[in-house]
Amino acid sequence: MVMTNTQTAPQTATGTTAQTLAPTPRLNFAKAAPKAFKAVIGLDAAARDGLDPALVELIQIRASLLNGCAYCLHMHTSDARKAGEDEARLHMVGVWREARNFFTEKEQAALDLTEAVTLVHQGGVPDDVYARAAAHFDETELGHVLALIFTINTWNRIALSTAKVAGEDER
Repeated sequence: MVMTNTQTAPQTATGTTAQTLAPTPRLNFAKAAPKAFKAVIGLDAAARDGLDPALVELIQIRASLLNGCAYCLHMHTSDARKAGEDEARLHMVGVWREARNFFTEKEQAALDLTEAVTLVHQGGVPDDVYARAAAHFDETELGHVLALIFTINTWNRIALSTAKVAGEDER
């Protein structure tokens, strides 16, 4: 059986659709490719090791915003709130350049690197962005930050490709 990506509401009297409902979930990636799923979980856990949990969530939120992944955005903003993250900061992640006063220099460097890696197709990772991050993180931390960025981009692509529904945390 083939499922469509979105369900639509019944047509109105004029023949138009009243609204588009939530996406219909597609493949259950964890069940369909359990070894690959477990490998991504392993990379995710290794990437987080030694990083500040607040920074981890900020990176995941920013990448999820850039990728348009509502499922991951909902999950990581919820996780950040549970961990005590300030609500005002969560509202500013998407506009962090205009709201620098909400974030430390180190967080700004991580957010900048997150954008460059996530949007790598728009010109790669500029040397100045990388150098700024390298000035705030030692080599091991920087490796973990990069691995975290790789991982959240992978999770975003899994969630978007399989039409995960925001608000349905399946962990």
